[in-house]
Amino acid sequence: MMASKQNGTLYIGVTSNLVKRVWEHRNNKIEGFTKRYKVHLLVWYELHENMESAIRREKQLKNWKRQWKLELIEVENLDWNDLYPSIV
Repeated sequence: MMASKQNGTLYIGVTSNLVKRVWEHRNNKIEGFTKRYKVHLLVWYELHENMESAIRREKQLKNWKRQWKLELIEVENLDWNDLYPSIV
């Protein structure tokens, strides 16, 4: 899950290469939502054993209420730190 800032715009996506995908978003290499709303901070992620599981979870999270997403982030990342440096 990426955010523009603490309690800002959220983006949920799935990828097989988290480091590459976050880098692309942070550097505005992908046209669309994350570029338009400056969604550049990696604030939460989870790993899955296969793409099927990851896609199921992505769809589930996209259907969640915003408050649930904020709570999910803050359980692991209370200060909304950018997690990108910890994965590169």
